[in-house]
Amino acid sequence: MHMQKIRPCLTFNNQAGDAANFYVSLFKNSKILKITRWGEKELAALSRLPEDIRPGPVGSVKAVRFKLDGQEFLAANGGPYFKFSEGVSLYVNCETQEEIDELWEKLSDGGEIQECGWLKDKYGVSWQIAPTIMQEMMEDPDPEKSQRVMIALLKMKKLDIETLKRAYEGK
Repeated sequence: MHMQKIRPCLTFNNQAGDAANFYVSLFKNSKILKITRWGEKELAALSRLPEDIRPGPVGSVKAVRFKLDGQEFLAANGGPYFKFSEGVSLYVNCETQEEIDELWEKLSDGGEIQECGWLKDKYGVSWQIAPTIMQEMMEDPDPEKSQRVMIALLKMKKLDIETLKRAYEGK
């Protein structure tokens, strides 16, 4: 069995199972690999923690190992102690505007739309939904082109490929 060397771990209060199932439903080549559950002895070992920050109960989801478009992730339930922030986000390269639109709609439903292609989903996880072509435009050796793209991007919430291309071309 080959284990991915670096695997992002998302720690939820108690929504790891729901979140993993939701994410798997959004991306091709995705699936739940393994679900583990809290046992009585494990939770007893955590009894030193205040009850309001302990995970559980017995039999509830402890962790879910899953793949999104071939990339392996781990989602864990650690209790309300852990919180997400924009300091870490999941960056999704999209080939088409249709893919951007679909992911944007589904991931932002119940979440929070932000600026520059960013959003928070209903679980509080931050995502950047961006066109694949944007990296090439932003790294263009002509600083005028890349600056025009950045200025256009700064005016958007959901990114629009055609608007970014027009900015890149100076139109």
